Amino acid sequence: MTQYLFQPTQASVAIADSEKRLAVRRIICVGRNYAAHAREMGKDPDKEPPFFFYKPSDAIQDNNANIPYPPLTQNLHYEIELVVAIGKSGQNISSEQALDHVFGYSVGVDLTRRDLQLNAREMGRPWDWGKGFDKSAPSSAIQPVTKVGHPSAGRIWLAVNGEVKQDSNLSDLIWSVPEIISTVSKSIELQPGDLIFTGTPEHVGPVVVGDVITGGVEGVGEITITIG
Repeated sequence: MTQYLFQPTQASVAIADSEKRLAVRRIICVGRNYAAHAREMGKDPDKEPPFFFYKPSDAIQDNNANIPYPPLTQNLHYEIELVVAIGKSGQNISSEQALDHVFGYSVGVDLTRRDLQLNAREMGRPWDWGKGFDKSAPSSAIQPVTKVGHPSAGRIWLAVNGEVKQDSNLSDLIWSVPEIISTVSKSIELQPGDLIFTGTPEHVGPVVVGDVITGGVEGVGEITITIG
C-alpha cells in the first residue's frame, strides 16, 4: 500500500438520494457558451470555437454552503451553470456517443473574481487567479441520468436575495452537452469523476457579504449558497 507524507483529502460532491458521494477528479469549465453572455463580455460568439479552463477539484462545495468572500477581489460575480458529471472514461468520443459517458447532472455556480479575471485577460495572462480560488465551485447534489435523463432544454436561472438576475434556457447553449464532451475528449481523456461546467447565460453580476444566491435548472434541481 502506498504511504503518503501527508494524507490526501478526496474532494467529492453529494449524489441525490444516496449515501454515496461522487469523488471529483477535476473540474473543467466552458467559457462563453451562451451567445448573449459572450456579447456582454465583449466577444463575438459566432467567431469563436469553445474554449476551456480548470478549477481545482477541491473548489467543489455542497449545496447550502457558506462561501467566504474571497481575498484579493472587489468584484465577486455569480454564474449559474448546468454541470455534467462524467461516469465512464473515454477519449476521442463522438458527439453521437457522448451521452453514454454521463453519470448525471447538477446545478453549479461558477464564482468568479471578475476584476482579477479581466485584468488577466487584458494582459494576455491565464484566468486561474480569477476562477480557480477556494470554494469557487458550489454544486447541488448530482442527479443520476437514470432519474433525470439528459436535459437539452429547460429554464436555467439565478436570483440574489430573491431577485432574479439570470433567466435563460438550456436550448440557448452555443455548444450542446454532447458537443462539449466530444470536444474536450479530443484533448484529454475523460475519466469518472470529471465535472464539466457548461457555461452561463447573460446578466452575470456582483454579490457582497450576506447575499443569498439561489438558482436552478429545470428538471435537474436547485442550489442555495450564502456569501459569508
